[in-house]
Amino acid sequence: MGYVLSAVARVLEQPTAWGAACEMALLAGPLWAAALVGLLLGWAWRPRWAAGIVAPADPPQLASLDFWRAQLPARIRAPLDYLAGARQQQEDDDEASLHGSSEMGKEELAVGKDDLVNLWRLVEGNDGGPAWIKMMEKALPNMTYQAWRRDPQNGPPQYQSSTIFENATPDEVRDFFGDDEFRMSNKWDDMLISHQTLEECQTTGTMKVHWVRKFPFFCSDREYIIARRIWKLGSAYYCVTKGVPCSSIPRRSKPRRVDSYYSSWCIRAVESRRGNGGSSACEILLFHHEDMGIPNEIAKIGIRQGMWGCVKRIEPGLRAYQKARAAGEPPSPSALMARINTKVGDNFVRGLESNSDQSDIMEAEEKPVKNRMARFLVLGGAVALACTLDQGLLTKALIFGVARKFVGQRNAL
Repeated sequence: MGYVLSAVARVLEQPTAWGAACEMALLAGPLWAAALVGLLLGWAWRPRWAAGIVAPADPPQLASLDFWRAQLPARIRAPLDYLAGARQQQEDDDEASLHGSSEMGKEELAVGKDDLVNLWRLVEGNDGGPAWIKMMEKALPNMTYQAWRRDPQNGPPQYQSSTIFENATPDEVRDFFGDDEFRMSNKWDDMLISHQTLEECQTTGTMKVHWVRKFPFFCSDREYIIARRIWKLGSAYYCVTKGVPCSSIPRRSKPRRVDSYYSSWCIRAVESRRGNGGSSACEILLFHHEDMGIPNEIAKIGIRQGMWGCVKRIEPGLRAYQKARAAGEPPSPSALMARINTKVGDNFVRGLESNSDQSDIMEAEEKPVKNRMARFLVLGGAVALACTLDQGLLTKALIFGVARKFVGQRNAL
Protein backbone atom coordinates (compact mmCIF):
# COMPACT_ATOMS: atom_id res chain seq x y z
CA MET A 1 0.00 0.00 0.00
CA GLY A 2 2.84 2.37 0.83
CA TYR A 3 4.34 1.74 -2.60
CA VAL A 4 1.06 2.68 -4.28
CA LEU A 5 0.65 5.90 -2.23
CA SER A 6 4.18 7.03 -2.93
CA ALA A 7 3.71 6.36 -6.64
CA VAL A 8 0.49 8.44 -6.68
CA ALA A 9 2.28 11.25 -4.88
CA ARG A 10 5.04 11.23 -7.51
CA VAL A 11 2.43 11.50 -10.26
CA LEU A 12 0.82 14.54 -8.60
CA GLU A 13 4.17 16.21 -8.10
CA GLN A 14 4.99 16.21 -11.82
CA PRO A 15 4.80 19.72 -13.31
CA THR A 16 3.92 18.51 -16.82
CA ALA A 17 1.37 16.09 -18.26
CA TRP A 18 4.13 14.09 -20.01
CA GLY A 19 5.90 13.52 -16.72
CA ALA A 20 2.65 12.44 -15.07
CA ALA A 21 2.00 9.98 -17.93
CA CYS A 22 5.46 8.43 -17.53
CA GLU A 23 4.96 8.01 -13.78
CA MET A 24 1.54 6.40 -14.37
CA ALA A 25 3.11 3.96 -16.86
CA LEU A 26 5.73 3.01 -14.28
CA LEU A 27 2.92 2.48 -11.77
CA ALA A 28 0.70 0.40 -14.14
CA GLY A 29 3.49 -1.83 -15.46
CA PRO A 30 3.93 -4.00 -12.34
CA LEU A 31 0.16 -4.13 -11.86
CA TRP A 32 -0.40 -5.44 -15.42
CA ALA A 33 2.44 -7.97 -15.01
CA ALA A 34 0.90 -9.24 -11.77
CA ALA A 35 -2.52 -9.49 -13.41
CA LEU A 36 -1.07 -11.44 -16.36
CA VAL A 37 0.76 -13.90 -14.09
CA GLY A 38 -2.39 -14.44 -12.06
CA LEU A 39 -4.40 -15.07 -15.24
CA LEU A 40 -1.93 -17.65 -16.47
CA LEU A 41 -1.81 -19.43 -13.12
CA GLY A 42 -5.58 -19.44 -12.86
CA TRP A 43 -5.95 -20.84 -16.39
CA ALA A 44 -3.44 -23.61 -15.71
CA TRP A 45 -5.19 -24.64 -12.48
CA ARG A 46 -8.78 -24.21 -13.68
CA PRO A 47 -11.26 -27.00 -12.73
CA ARG A 48 -12.60 -29.34 -15.45
CA TRP A 49 -16.13 -27.95 -15.27
CA ALA A 50 -14.79 -24.47 -15.96
CA ALA A 51 -12.87 -25.70 -19.02
CA GLY A 52 -16.07 -26.95 -20.59
CA ILE A 53 -17.75 -23.57 -20.12
CA VAL A 54 -14.88 -21.36 -21.23
CA ALA A 55 -13.58 -23.50 -24.11
CA PRO A 56 -16.27 -25.40 -26.11
CA ALA A 57 -15.39 -28.80 -27.60
CA ASP A 58 -15.35 -27.52 -31.21
CA PRO A 59 -14.21 -23.88 -31.31
CA PRO A 60 -15.10 -22.04 -34.50
CA GLN A 61 -12.34 -21.65 -37.06
CA LEU A 62 -12.73 -17.94 -37.76
CA ALA A 63 -9.73 -17.85 -40.05
CA SER A 64 -10.90 -20.68 -42.33
CA LEU A 65 -11.75 -20.28 -46.00
CA ASP A 66 -15.41 -21.04 -45.35
CA PHE A 67 -15.56 -18.17 -42.80
CA TRP A 68 -14.21 -15.57 -45.22
CA ARG A 69 -16.38 -16.87 -48.06
CA ALA A 70 -19.44 -16.42 -45.86
CA GLN A 71 -18.61 -12.71 -45.53
CA LEU A 72 -18.93 -12.13 -49.29
CA PRO A 73 -22.14 -10.77 -50.89
CA ALA A 74 -24.67 -13.40 -51.92
CA ARG A 75 -24.27 -12.79 -55.69
CA ILE A 76 -20.51 -13.42 -55.43
CA ARG A 77 -20.76 -16.27 -52.94
CA ALA A 78 -23.26 -18.36 -54.95
CA PRO A 79 -20.89 -19.34 -57.84
CA LEU A 80 -18.15 -20.17 -55.33
CA ASP A 81 -20.51 -22.39 -53.35
CA TYR A 82 -21.55 -24.20 -56.53
CA LEU A 83 -17.93 -24.86 -57.56
CA ALA A 84 -17.03 -26.04 -54.08
CA GLY A 85 -20.01 -28.40 -53.98
CA ALA A 86 -19.18 -29.85 -57.42
CA ARG A 87 -15.57 -30.41 -56.40
CA GLN A 88 -16.61 -32.17 -53.18
CA GLN A 89 -19.08 -34.36 -55.09
CA GLN A 90 -16.34 -35.38 -57.55
CA GLU A 91 -14.02 -36.25 -54.67
CA ASP A 92 -16.75 -38.34 -53.06
CA ASP A 93 -17.41 -40.16 -56.35
CA ASP A 94 -13.72 -40.89 -56.85
CA GLU A 95 -13.43 -42.15 -53.27
CA ALA A 96 -16.43 -44.43 -53.72
CA SER A 97 -15.04 -45.74 -57.02
CA LEU A 98 -11.67 -46.52 -55.52
CA HIS A 99 -12.89 -48.02 -52.29
CA GLY A 100 -16.21 -49.52 -53.31
CA SER A 101 -17.96 -48.10 -50.25
CA SER A 102 -17.33 -45.55 -47.54
CA GLU A 103 -16.46 -48.41 -45.21
CA MET A 104 -13.27 -49.22 -47.10
CA GLY A 105 -11.84 -45.74 -46.68
CA LYS A 106 -11.93 -45.81 -42.90
CA GLU A 107 -12.18 -49.50 -42.11
CA GLU A 108 -9.98 -51.48 -39.83
CA LEU A 109 -11.19 -54.79 -41.15
CA ALA A 110 -9.01 -57.83 -41.55
CA VAL A 111 -9.32 -57.72 -45.36
CA GLY A 112 -8.91 -54.39 -47.15
CA LYS A 113 -8.51 -52.87 -50.59
CA ASP A 114 -4.79 -53.74 -50.70
CA ASP A 115 -5.80 -57.40 -50.65
CA LEU A 116 -8.18 -56.76 -53.54
CA VAL A 117 -5.41 -55.06 -55.52
CA ASN A 118 -3.09 -58.01 -54.92
CA LEU A 119 -5.72 -60.53 -56.06
CA TRP A 120 -6.56 -58.45 -59.13
CA ARG A 121 -2.90 -58.40 -60.14
CA LEU A 122 -2.69 -62.17 -59.67
CA VAL A 123 -5.73 -62.66 -61.92
CA GLU A 124 -4.32 -60.33 -64.58
CA GLY A 125 -0.89 -61.97 -64.39
CA ASN A 126 1.06 -58.83 -63.48
CA ASP A 127 1.87 -59.32 -59.81
CA GLY A 128 5.59 -59.37 -60.52
CA GLY A 129 6.17 -62.89 -59.22
CA PRO A 130 8.02 -65.75 -60.93
CA ALA A 131 6.55 -67.53 -63.93
CA TRP A 132 3.97 -70.26 -63.45
CA ILE A 133 4.83 -73.83 -64.46
CA LYS A 134 2.00 -76.01 -65.70
CA MET A 135 1.36 -79.11 -63.57
CA MET A 136 -1.69 -80.85 -64.98
CA GLU A 137 -4.78 -80.64 -67.14
CA LYS A 138 -7.82 -82.83 -66.46
CA ALA A 139 -11.43 -82.94 -67.62
CA LEU A 140 -14.83 -84.38 -66.73
CA PRO A 141 -17.96 -84.21 -68.89
CA ASN A 142 -19.07 -80.95 -67.24
CA MET A 143 -15.79 -79.65 -65.84
CA THR A 144 -12.27 -78.84 -67.05
CA TYR A 145 -9.31 -78.25 -64.76
CA GLN A 146 -5.78 -76.85 -65.16
CA ALA A 147 -3.16 -76.25 -62.47
CA TRP A 148 0.15 -74.41 -62.26
CA ARG A 149 2.82 -74.00 -59.60
CA ARG A 150 5.67 -71.62 -58.91
CA ASP A 151 8.36 -71.47 -56.24
CA PRO A 152 9.04 -67.99 -54.81
CA GLN A 153 12.38 -67.17 -53.23
CA ASN A 154 10.76 -66.90 -49.80
CA GLY A 155 7.75 -68.79 -48.55
CA PRO A 156 5.91 -71.98 -49.51
CA PRO A 157 5.11 -73.07 -53.09
CA GLN A 158 2.26 -71.18 -54.73
CA TYR A 159 -0.49 -72.75 -56.79
CA GLN A 160 -2.86 -71.42 -59.43
CA SER A 161 -5.76 -73.33 -60.93
CA SER A 162 -8.52 -72.72 -63.44
CA THR A 163 -11.74 -74.72 -63.04
CA ILE A 164 -14.58 -74.28 -65.53
CA PHE A 165 -18.02 -75.63 -64.68
CA GLU A 166 -20.62 -76.01 -67.43
CA ASN A 167 -24.18 -74.82 -66.73
CA ALA A 168 -23.31 -72.75 -63.66
CA THR A 169 -23.57 -69.05 -62.83
CA PRO A 170 -21.10 -66.94 -60.83
CA ASP A 171 -23.74 -66.34 -58.15
CA GLU A 172 -24.28 -70.07 -57.66
CA VAL A 173 -20.56 -70.80 -57.46
CA ARG A 174 -20.01 -67.88 -55.06
CA ASP A 175 -22.65 -69.17 -52.66
CA PHE A 176 -21.38 -72.73 -53.05
CA PHE A 177 -17.80 -71.96 -52.03
CA GLY A 178 -18.93 -69.66 -49.22
CA ASP A 179 -21.39 -72.15 -47.72
CA ASP A 180 -19.46 -73.76 -44.87
CA GLU A 181 -22.51 -75.67 -43.63
CA PHE A 182 -23.06 -77.38 -46.99
CA ARG A 183 -19.33 -77.98 -47.33
CA MET A 184 -19.51 -80.17 -44.25
CA SER A 185 -22.94 -81.77 -44.70
CA ASN A 186 -22.33 -82.79 -48.32
CA LYS A 187 -18.68 -83.69 -47.55
CA TRP A 188 -17.45 -82.62 -50.96
CA ASP A 189 -14.59 -81.10 -48.93
CA ASP A 190 -13.89 -84.08 -46.70
CA MET A 191 -10.87 -82.39 -45.09
CA LEU A 192 -13.02 -79.88 -43.17
CA ILE A 193 -13.70 -81.25 -39.67
CA SER A 194 -15.31 -78.21 -38.01
CA HIS A 195 -16.01 -74.55 -38.61
CA GLN A 196 -17.09 -71.64 -36.43
CA THR A 197 -17.88 -68.02 -37.29
CA LEU A 198 -15.96 -65.70 -34.97
CA GLU A 199 -16.86 -62.27 -36.37
CA GLU A 200 -18.92 -60.88 -39.23
CA CYS A 201 -19.66 -57.47 -40.72
CA GLN A 202 -23.15 -57.04 -42.16
CA THR A 203 -22.02 -53.98 -44.15
CA THR A 204 -19.08 -55.39 -46.09
CA GLY A 205 -19.67 -59.12 -45.72
CA THR A 206 -16.29 -59.64 -44.06
CA MET A 207 -16.11 -62.79 -41.96
CA LYS A 208 -13.57 -64.26 -39.57
CA VAL A 209 -13.94 -68.00 -39.20
CA HIS A 210 -12.18 -70.82 -37.38
CA TRP A 211 -11.53 -73.97 -39.38
CA VAL A 212 -10.08 -77.33 -38.33
CA ARG A 213 -8.97 -79.47 -41.25
CA LYS A 214 -7.92 -83.10 -41.43
CA PHE A 215 -4.55 -83.72 -43.04
CA PRO A 216 -3.23 -86.91 -44.70
CA PHE A 217 -1.83 -89.85 -42.81
CA PHE A 218 1.53 -88.46 -41.74
CA CYS A 219 0.34 -85.08 -40.38
CA SER A 220 -1.78 -84.02 -37.44
CA ASP A 221 -4.88 -81.88 -37.96
CA ARG A 222 -4.44 -78.20 -38.73
CA GLU A 223 -6.48 -75.21 -37.55
CA TYR A 224 -6.94 -71.93 -39.40
CA ILE A 225 -8.15 -68.47 -38.39
CA ILE A 226 -9.40 -67.15 -41.72
CA ALA A 227 -10.73 -63.75 -42.78
CA ARG A 228 -12.60 -63.51 -46.06
CA ARG A 229 -14.36 -60.86 -48.05
CA ILE A 230 -15.90 -60.61 -51.54
CA TRP A 231 -15.80 -57.70 -53.98
CA LYS A 232 -17.77 -57.37 -57.21
CA LEU A 233 -16.02 -55.87 -60.24
CA GLY A 234 -18.51 -55.73 -63.09
CA SER A 235 -19.98 -59.23 -63.30
CA ALA A 236 -17.01 -60.99 -61.64
CA TYR A 237 -16.51 -61.76 -57.95
CA TYR A 238 -13.13 -61.41 -56.24
CA CYS A 239 -12.97 -63.31 -52.97
CA VAL A 240 -9.95 -62.84 -50.69
CA THR A 241 -9.37 -65.48 -48.01
CA LYS A 242 -6.28 -65.30 -45.83
CA GLY A 243 -5.00 -66.26 -42.42
CA VAL A 244 -5.18 -63.62 -39.68
CA PRO A 245 -4.08 -63.53 -36.02
CA CYS A 246 -6.62 -64.16 -33.29
CA SER A 247 -5.92 -63.72 -29.59
CA SER A 248 -9.32 -65.03 -28.45
CA ILE A 249 -8.47 -68.62 -29.47
CA PRO A 250 -5.32 -69.84 -27.71
CA ARG A 251 -2.77 -71.96 -29.52
CA ARG A 252 -2.65 -75.66 -28.84
CA SER A 253 -0.23 -78.41 -29.64
CA LYS A 254 -2.98 -80.22 -31.56
CA PRO A 255 -4.40 -79.20 -33.91
CA ARG A 256 -1.44 -77.21 -35.13
CA ARG A 257 -2.19 -73.65 -36.21
CA VAL A 258 -1.35 -72.53 -39.75
CA ASP A 259 -0.45 -68.83 -39.69
CA SER A 260 0.65 -68.32 -43.31
CA TYR A 261 -2.44 -69.09 -45.39
CA TYR A 262 -3.75 -67.55 -48.61
CA SER A 263 -6.54 -68.96 -50.75
CA SER A 264 -8.35 -66.46 -52.98
CA TRP A 265 -10.29 -66.79 -56.19
CA CYS A 266 -11.97 -64.93 -59.03
CA ILE A 267 -15.37 -66.18 -60.18
CA ARG A 268 -16.58 -65.08 -63.61
CA ALA A 269 -18.83 -66.19 -66.44
CA VAL A 270 -17.08 -67.59 -69.53
CA GLU A 271 -18.08 -69.07 -72.85
CA SER A 272 -19.05 -72.71 -72.76
CA ARG A 273 -16.44 -75.18 -73.98
CA ARG A 274 -19.21 -76.93 -75.92
CA GLY A 275 -19.09 -74.21 -78.57
CA ASN A 276 -22.70 -73.05 -78.29
CA GLY A 277 -21.62 -69.40 -78.19
CA GLY A 278 -23.21 -68.59 -74.86
CA SER A 279 -21.67 -67.67 -71.51
CA SER A 280 -23.32 -70.58 -69.75
CA ALA A 281 -20.11 -71.71 -68.02
CA CYS A 282 -18.36 -70.33 -64.94
CA GLU A 283 -14.61 -70.16 -64.33
CA ILE A 284 -12.92 -70.11 -60.94
CA LEU A 285 -9.33 -68.86 -60.88
CA LEU A 286 -7.84 -69.98 -57.57
CA PHE A 287 -4.55 -68.80 -56.02
CA HIS A 288 -3.42 -70.77 -53.00
CA HIS A 289 -0.42 -71.17 -50.74
CA GLU A 290 0.08 -72.09 -47.11
CA ASP A 291 2.87 -73.03 -44.73
CA MET A 292 1.72 -76.42 -43.47
CA GLY A 293 4.77 -76.97 -41.29
CA ILE A 294 6.30 -79.76 -43.36
CA PRO A 295 9.25 -79.63 -45.81
CA ASN A 296 8.30 -77.97 -49.10
CA GLU A 297 9.53 -80.83 -51.29
CA ILE A 298 7.42 -83.36 -49.41
CA ALA A 299 4.44 -80.98 -49.45
CA LYS A 300 4.73 -80.60 -53.24
CA ILE A 301 4.74 -84.38 -53.68
CA GLY A 302 1.65 -84.81 -51.54
CA ILE A 303 -0.23 -81.97 -53.21
CA ARG A 304 0.58 -83.20 -56.69
CA GLN A 305 -0.55 -86.74 -55.86
CA GLY A 306 -3.79 -85.71 -54.16
CA MET A 307 -4.78 -82.59 -56.10
CA TRP A 308 -7.01 -84.16 -58.73
CA GLY A 309 -8.63 -86.50 -56.22
CA CYS A 310 -9.83 -83.48 -54.21
CA VAL A 311 -10.81 -81.38 -57.23
CA LYS A 312 -12.97 -83.97 -58.95
CA ARG A 313 -15.25 -84.13 -55.88
CA ILE A 314 -16.14 -80.46 -56.27
CA GLU A 315 -18.26 -80.93 -59.40
CA PRO A 316 -20.74 -83.44 -57.84
CA GLY A 317 -20.92 -81.18 -54.80
CA LEU A 318 -21.82 -78.19 -56.95
CA ARG A 319 -24.57 -80.12 -58.76
CA ALA A 320 -26.02 -81.24 -55.43
CA TYR A 321 -25.94 -77.62 -54.26
CA GLN A 322 -27.79 -76.47 -57.39
CA LYS A 323 -30.48 -79.11 -56.84
CA ALA A 324 -30.87 -78.12 -53.19
CA ARG A 325 -31.36 -74.46 -54.13
CA ALA A 326 -33.78 -75.37 -56.90
CA ALA A 327 -35.77 -77.46 -54.40
CA GLY A 328 -36.24 -74.40 -52.24
CA GLU A 329 -33.82 -75.17 -49.42
CA PRO A 330 -32.98 -71.89 -47.66
CA PRO A 331 -29.38 -70.64 -47.84
CA SER A 332 -27.21 -71.07 -44.77
CA PRO A 333 -25.94 -68.09 -42.72
CA SER A 334 -22.50 -68.30 -44.32
CA ALA A 335 -24.03 -68.36 -47.81
CA LEU A 336 -26.07 -65.25 -46.94
CA MET A 337 -22.87 -63.53 -45.83
CA ALA A 338 -21.26 -64.45 -49.16
CA ARG A 339 -24.00 -62.46 -50.89
CA ILE A 340 -22.95 -59.23 -49.12
CA ASN A 341 -20.38 -57.85 -51.54
CA THR A 342 -18.52 -54.58 -51.95
CA LYS A 343 -19.06 -53.12 -55.44
CA VAL A 344 -16.05 -51.49 -57.07
CA GLY A 345 -16.31 -48.85 -59.80
CA ASP A 346 -14.59 -48.74 -63.19
CA ASN A 347 -12.16 -46.03 -62.04
CA PHE A 348 -10.54 -48.56 -59.72
CA VAL A 349 -9.78 -50.98 -62.55
CA ARG A 350 -8.61 -48.23 -64.94
CA GLY A 351 -6.21 -46.94 -62.30
CA LEU A 352 -4.73 -50.41 -61.87
CA GLU A 353 -4.48 -51.10 -65.60
CA SER A 354 -2.39 -47.95 -66.13
CA ASN A 355 0.33 -49.41 -63.88
CA SER A 356 0.21 -53.04 -65.01
CA ASP A 357 3.09 -55.06 -66.41
CA GLN A 358 2.17 -58.31 -68.08
CA SER A 359 3.96 -61.52 -67.14
CA ASP A 360 3.37 -64.73 -69.08
CA ILE A 361 2.46 -68.14 -67.77
CA MET A 362 4.86 -70.83 -68.84
CA GLU A 363 2.79 -73.31 -70.85
CA ALA A 364 5.23 -76.17 -70.24
CA GLU A 365 4.98 -79.25 -68.17
CA GLU A 366 6.83 -79.33 -64.89
CA LYS A 367 10.50 -80.10 -65.56
CA PRO A 368 11.89 -83.36 -64.16
CA VAL A 369 14.51 -83.19 -61.45
CA LYS A 370 17.85 -83.96 -63.07
CA ASN A 371 20.04 -83.56 -60.05
CA ARG A 372 20.54 -86.85 -58.23
CA MET A 373 21.04 -84.90 -54.99
CA ALA A 374 17.35 -83.95 -55.07
CA ARG A 375 16.37 -87.63 -54.82
CA PHE A 376 18.55 -88.12 -51.76
CA LEU A 377 17.04 -84.99 -50.20
CA VAL A 378 13.55 -86.40 -50.68
CA LEU A 379 14.49 -89.70 -49.14
CA GLY A 380 16.34 -87.99 -46.30
CA GLY A 381 13.35 -85.77 -45.61
CA ALA A 382 11.05 -88.79 -45.55
CA VAL A 383 13.34 -90.58 -43.09
CA ALA A 384 13.53 -87.53 -40.83
CA LEU A 385 9.76 -87.06 -40.97
CA ALA A 386 9.04 -90.69 -40.19
CA CYS A 387 11.44 -90.68 -37.26
CA THR A 388 9.94 -87.55 -35.73
CA LEU A 389 6.31 -88.67 -35.99
CA ASP A 390 4.81 -91.01 -33.47
CA GLN A 391 2.03 -92.37 -35.66
CA GLY A 392 2.83 -96.09 -35.77
CA LEU A 393 4.45 -98.38 -38.30
CA LEU A 394 1.72 -97.97 -40.90
CA THR A 395 2.31 -94.24 -41.15
CA LYS A 396 6.06 -94.69 -41.51
CA ALA A 397 5.55 -97.33 -44.19
CA LEU A 398 3.28 -95.03 -46.18
CA ILE A 399 5.82 -92.20 -45.97
CA PHE A 400 8.62 -94.42 -47.27
CA GLY A 401 6.32 -95.77 -49.95
CA VAL A 402 5.49 -92.29 -51.28
CA ALA A 403 9.15 -91.27 -51.24
CA ARG A 404 10.28 -94.49 -52.97
CA LYS A 405 7.59 -94.10 -55.62
CA PHE A 406 8.64 -90.51 -56.26
CA VAL A 407 12.32 -91.45 -56.65
CA GLY A 408 11.38 -94.36 -58.93
CA GLN A 409 9.35 -92.07 -61.18
CA ARG A 410 12.25 -89.66 -61.42
CA ASN A 411 14.66 -92.47 -62.30
CA ALA A 412 12.32 -93.63 -65.06
CA LEU A 413 12.36 -90.14 -66.52
